[in-house]
Amino acid sequence: MSDSSRQSLKSYGRLNPPSHVVLFTVLVANLVFALFYVAHHWNDSYTSSDSYFASKWYLVLSLVAFIPLFKLRSYPIKLQNRIIRLEERLRLHVLAPAEWHAQIHRLTEDQLIGLRFAPDDEVVELAKLALKDNLSRKQIEGRIKNWRPDESRI
Repeated sequence: MSDSSRQSLKSYGRLNPPSHVVLFTVLVANLVFALFYVAHHWNDSYTSSDSYFASKWYLVLSLVAFIPLFKLRSYPIKLQNRIIRLEERLRLHVLAPAEWHAQIHRLTEDQLIGLRFAPDDEVVELAKLALKDNLSRKQIEGRIKNWRPDESRI
């Protein structure tokens, strides 16, 4: 999404083709192939124990291969969420009146992440509303009038 003016509530998600499409497709195809291979060699235990165990081991490896895919995606997202939390608290500390600074730490991580798209002139009021009405990330994002694009997200 190179045109930041087009980013909105409905269009801020990103697709990473190398991991979301290519890698996931290859892993699913590999898993399907492993399942067919195991099914085809299910009765090989009577003729060749090597083939029997190899097919089962191939299936195990095919399943385990999904773990790095999900971990490689979750680690940067967790780190990004920590950075967003810090960034939004700092932004609110600068923009909010001093008497409201004690309230900033009451915002949840989910609420702070929702506030990242709010422009400076809306963020304080949205933060107050989020605390008052216990708004979720999606509810906060839905109330943003002038979307502030975040092109740096992972």
